[in-house]
Amino acid sequence: MDRNLALEVVRVTEAAALAAARLMGRGDRNGADQAATEAMRRAFESIRVAGTVVIGEGERDEAPMLYIGEKVGDGSPDAPAVDIAVDPLEGTNLCATGSNDSIAVIAIAEHGRFLNAPDTYMEKIAVGPAARGVIDIRKSPTENLYAVAERKRARIADLTAVILDRPRHAKLIDEVRRAGARIRLISDGDVAAALATAEETTGIDVLFGVGGAPEGVLAAAALKCVGGDMQGILRPRNAAEAERARAMGVKDLERVFSIEDLAGGDVMFAATGVTDGSLLKGVRFFGGGAETNSIVMRSRSGTSRFITARHRFDRKPNYEWINAAVSPDGDGGRRRA
Repeated sequence: MDRNLALEVVRVTEAAALAAARLMGRGDRNGADQAATEAMRRAFESIRVAGTVVIGEGERDEAPMLYIGEKVGDGSPDAPAVDIAVDPLEGTNLCATGSNDSIAVIAIAEHGRFLNAPDTYMEKIAVGPAARGVIDIRKSPTENLYAVAERKRARIADLTAVILDRPRHAKLIDEVRRAGARIRLISDGDVAAALATAEETTGIDVLFGVGGAPEGVLAAAALKCVGGDMQGILRPRNAAEAERARAMGVKDLERVFSIEDLAGGDVMFAATGVTDGSLLKGVRFFGGGAETNSIVMRSRSGTSRFITARHRFDRKPNYEWINAAVSPDGDGGRRRA
């Protein structure tokens, strides 16, 4: 894939973040998700790819925008064929409540290199480059903590694990505490949490727990770009989800998926902050425009770029709708005199 594509796709996440951020803290999780999804779809129209969405908002009958199997791109006959994984608004609840770590996310890979993940749960373990190769999801959290601590030449008491705050994780949380590690419980957003394991400044060393399988593919793409590591096992919640997984090609439901199984080959990843987070700042609006903070990465080069962009809406006609589309009075929330 052309390396310049990595800088193009960040425009897609920027558009989604700008649209969703207009609804930050307004309690409308569905509205924020819809705004991000529509913005992302519009932005794809200017990107020179022949893309197929393989991780998206659901099946065509369930999601009018960015459904699995949808074709996106500018329609150029010579555009490169790629598979696309998207989450226009990871952390819809976080955006709706104005909480930290809501992001807009996209990953791109060569055709056939993303796991065709069903919409079910996945047990995950993820670490950054410093602990690559030492994790084993078949072992206990305690054993994995010892392995990570040894590789990092640290004490377990120095490690911080990030875990979704869910009743299903009660035993996991108890074990990690008994092992002596610290924990950061999060309400949503395990793609951002997985990515945080790769950045020393976040203070996160390992992600444990069960979350969405599609999000697992996005997290794997991000970690692959920076040399991190991840493993996952599908955990269907019922017989229907298990059958759906088999229909999508997963024959062994106990299979351990490596990071290469989840996101193989040449991968690109981009994310833009919607709300402030441990890695990215959220959108800042000012008169006539906004500032965004993004990260864009390539697995081939291992390069990560942090991009701060200032957008002037009066010079970007395609962005005018960001102000109007989410406001009841159609003027971006400004009251008429």
